[in-house]
Amino acid sequence: MKIGLVRHFKVNHPYPTKRVKRSELQKWLKGYDEADIEKKDIDLLGIEWTSCFVSDLPRALTTAKSIYNGELFVRSELREVPISPFFKRSIKLSVKSHAVIMRLAWLCNHSSQTEKKAEVKKRVTTVVDEILAGKRENVLVVSHGALMIYLRKELLKRGFKGEQFTRAHNTRVYLYEKEE
Repeated sequence: MKIGLVRHFKVNHPYPTKRVKRSELQKWLKGYDEADIEKKDIDLLGIEWTSCFVSDLPRALTTAKSIYNGELFVRSELREVPISPFFKRSIKLSVKSHAVIMRLAWLCNHSSQTEKKAEVKKRVTTVVDEILAGKRENVLVVSHGALMIYLRKELLKRGFKGEQFTRAHNTRVYLYEKEE
């Protein structure tokens, strides 16, 4: 069985050039979710993919529709790991600095975050269970960068072999295989 993990097309939403406070950060994050994407060709590794699971967020859906012609299995469980502003006060930082702090807060299960690690892991387990229960052959999974790290970990835990990555690149297929 082969499973290909794909991060959606690149989002056309540049980082602000100045430091931003909480309200501006929230506006930028909302804009990222709504922004157009940069379509490009994806190397599907010469594999005939027989099914495709995809996040329900528009950037992932658009990517999946561009690279796969069959039925899409749209799953909210494949959404990006949510991050919320950490600071209650209006501290001005770069968006990248805010992002690092928010991701660290998420990793530490800080109360500022809306979803805990255990909940994300449960989402991933649910989708992988569904994929494996269907006894599908070659499955594409179109999702988001941070969630793909947990998808990779779950596949490795279940005996799949594949690439290591710490940051998933947009529009690249990361292949995982398991002999049956």
